[in-house]
Amino acid sequence: MNEYLKTDPWKLVEERFDPLRVESSESLFALGNGVMGGRANFEEHYSGPSLQGNYIGAVYYPDKTRVGWWKNGYPEYFAKVLNAAFWIGVDVAIDGERLDLARVEVLDFYREMDMRRSVLTRRMRVRMAGGAEVAVEAVRFLSLERRELGVVRYAVTPLDRTAEIEFSPYIDADVRNTDANYDEKFWEEVATDGDVVRSRTKKSGFEAAWAQAVTLDGARFRCTTEPEKVRHTAVVRCEAGRTATLCKYAGICSSLNHAPDELADAARAVAADGLAAGFDALLREQEEAWARRWHGCDIVIEGDDEAQQGIRFCIFMLLQTYTGVDTRLNIGPKGFTGEKYGGVTYWDTEAYCLPFYLATAGAEVARELLVYRYDQLDKAIENAAKLGFRDGAALYPMVTINGEECHNEWEITFEEIHRNGAIAYAVFNYVRYTGDEEYLAECGLEVLLSIARFWAQRITWSEARGQYVMLGVTGPNEYENNVNNNWYTSYIACWCLRYAAEAAAWVRENRPADYARICAKRGFDEGAETARWQRIVEKMYLGEDRERGIFLQQDGYLDKEQVLVADLDPAERPINQKWSWDRILRSCFIKQADVLQGIYLFQEDFDLETIRRNFRFYEARTLHESSLSPCVHAILAAKIGDMEKAYELYLRTARLDLDDYNREVEEGCHVTSMAGSWLSVVEGFGGMRVKEGVLTFAPHLPEAWRSLAFKVNYRGRVLTVKCTREAVEVACEGEPVEVEIAGVRYCVDRELRVEN
Repeated sequence: MNEYLKTDPWKLVEERFDPLRVESSESLFALGNGVMGGRANFEEHYSGPSLQGNYIGAVYYPDKTRVGWWKNGYPEYFAKVLNAAFWIGVDVAIDGERLDLARVEVLDFYREMDMRRSVLTRRMRVRMAGGAEVAVEAVRFLSLERRELGVVRYAVTPLDRTAEIEFSPYIDADVRNTDANYDEKFWEEVATDGDVVRSRTKKSGFEAAWAQAVTLDGARFRCTTEPEKVRHTAVVRCEAGRTATLCKYAGICSSLNHAPDELADAARAVAADGLAAGFDALLREQEEAWARRWHGCDIVIEGDDEAQQGIRFCIFMLLQTYTGVDTRLNIGPKGFTGEKYGGVTYWDTEAYCLPFYLATAGAEVARELLVYRYDQLDKAIENAAKLGFRDGAALYPMVTINGEECHNEWEITFEEIHRNGAIAYAVFNYVRYTGDEEYLAECGLEVLLSIARFWAQRITWSEARGQYVMLGVTGPNEYENNVNNNWYTSYIACWCLRYAAEAAAWVRENRPADYARICAKRGFDEGAETARWQRIVEKMYLGEDRERGIFLQQDGYLDKEQVLVADLDPAERPINQKWSWDRILRSCFIKQADVLQGIYLFQEDFDLETIRRNFRFYEARTLHESSLSPCVHAILAAKIGDMEKAYELYLRTARLDLDDYNREVEEGCHVTSMAGSWLSVVEGFGGMRVKEGVLTFAPHLPEAWRSLAFKVNYRGRVLTVKCTREAVEVACEGEPVEVEIAGVRYCVDRELRVEN
């Protein structure tokens, strides 16, 4: 539990100012509206340590890769979502003295993120060096309805004397990324004119413009410009107890949505429209828009405030990060909260995030995530060709922003190929959940065929074993590199081959015109290719240790000294910061769910005792030093009835950033793993799965919880499911739907109650 933050079901609250926690709070209190976002930097000047960050989705820079020596197939760059212009700036001076929390006496401090409406509020009382005591309230939000508009209201009240207050709202485009590989500046100025700054990214050629419109109690502003900066300045004289209130409306437009020569006018128009609407009307609009967002996705936990705050924070961050309004956008591991991982797309999207958006935002939004990958299929084929694959085989990138691979660690770039399986599984998961089999004909089958072709070429026939094997891979557990026969990778590869063949047969039988188009476009010979796929599946080697009754993570895993996590000195953790890489690779310790990742995805393939044996063995050796790990373990622990372990791991995933388990939240929040936190509640404790086209529930509640209620959007209906120890209740908004509870099927018209 983080004692610095107050526990509240709908808010993040800090009630004191701690200079050592400024950067952590900048991450936790970050704002976003699905297309842009930024860290919770102070509006006024702050001379203490700070990670300044404002980001525009899909505007990136190809930062030159930094490696010791080059390898064939290596990407030339690592894409970075850029730190963009600092649009929130409001310099303030009291009687000529600059307001700076690093240099004044902070008497009171309160900051609140209202997750119900995505509004950031900060109140403070300070004593200036000159003795003046003033109160400040700053309120900020990014409009969910007007996605290019940012709004700031900044109010200053002298408390003990009349004071002269100077407000200088500004936009500063002279910014850099802290993670630049060669300390290079990624933006260059195009023009600075009046109330607008316009910049262009080097190499990638994106352009953006920022404009501000400001009001201050009827005061007149003087406008000044500097290179890459615009500033409006006004001075007001305030008596003690009187408040001076500045409102700032920022238009933030990019060449993703506007022609470059129209950007300045577009940004001015957004700012002017915000000014015309006014702060109060925009705030009401924000509240209504966010109420609609929360309607289909809220989770209510009774009896456990920490668990409640944790899951709402996770949902809130996911809602701020992606809304499905643009197929060019995706979900970076840090969202809009920091620069680490470049803000680009990983397999996290398909393995963890897609189920959240499927169940909370509906089929259309989730479909956009699949279309994102479909649109990049030819790039995936090109990526595979660079590594020697042919005939339309596709290897989707481990890291990307435009379809090109831009990750530069060989053991991941070339060997962590299980990501292909996650993308194929996402197509299956979407079709299973929505019933939209038409997607296979429109887009999905082409992706599945190209992925299957990759597996068919990547798998090797072993004369010695008389079986097919998978050589030289890295599984989800990145504390093992270049291993043979990683169970998870091999299992999901075989599943991909089977599913691609099934999808091809469905399209051929149900959409013959599309089937003919796809065969011609992709050169698909169903008979020959699926026959080879079937041979591979039938003859694939999948390691087992029959004595222990477990699947073997990879060849040689049991040759390692089998030390348990419980026996590891806590002072040596995290081992990725305390041990040499050689020592890590020789240890049995697991970074994140690997075998258990496969068991989670394909639970229906295994009986409960098999799941239990594998869970007991691998959980004891897993460090959870990846944010993506605890949620999978929590779901499986709930399934086998180990509620104490399930609850422990749920808190670790849901409060990972709030409690800063990994001591790194100042770099940004773990946004994609937050989708895993949602999975741990809905699929773990709620026991939700889709089986044979029917939504099923098998709830298991932690001891501390009196009840659990969650909402899911299922095939056009919003279902509210409430689980207590006495009963399961389901309410349906929309057409009647069939559900299964504890193995019995029911038709839900409006409301259903099933006694336990």
